[in-house]
Amino acid sequence: MKKIVFLLLLSSVSSLGVQAQKFGYVDMEYITSKMPEYQKAQSEMNQFSERWAKEIQEKGAEIDRLQRAYMAEEVLLTDELKRKRQNEIREKELEAREYNNKVFGVDGMMFQKKKELLKPVMERVQRSVEKVCSQRRLDFLFDKSSDFVMVYTNPKHDYTDYVMEDLGIDTKPVAASGTAPASKTNN
Repeated sequence: MKKIVFLLLLSSVSSLGVQAQKFGYVDMEYITSKMPEYQKAQSEMNQFSERWAKEIQEKGAEIDRLQRAYMAEEVLLTDELKRKRQNEIREKELEAREYNNKVFGVDGMMFQKKKELLKPVMERVQRSVEKVCSQRRLDFLFDKSSDFVMVYTNPKHDYTDYVMEDLGIDTKPVAASGTAPASKTNN
């Protein structure tokens, strides 16, 4: 029985070795940095972010104003009025925290807006990546700019320019930028 399992395992491993898999990588950060529609989406995101941050700042300023007014009048207030003002300040603080979470929280308005604005751009890039992978017969394509750590990358496996070319983005290196990928020689 052990011999049969061993032979089955050996045959499956040897059959995997016969069919080589082709790998490559792209630099998505570089690609998207060259896309005007991505830059436009980023600009819109910044505008929303600034507007929402300003609203949160205004809520904070109102809380500060209420606290200063309370401290200035505290000695003149009855215990009941003190509790009322303290409750009002706590409610405003809670409201500000809730609004901050609503806007900038894990699944907040900022996250939703970013998803909405970047979705068409990223779908376009994904279609291009799939097309390049199909044309170049790649089995795996990694993103060099992601959190996935690539300790070494051979430039001959860099398909960034192919994706950029498919997207209609100029692949010529910009003088003095030094961030453009090397030219490609893959087939």
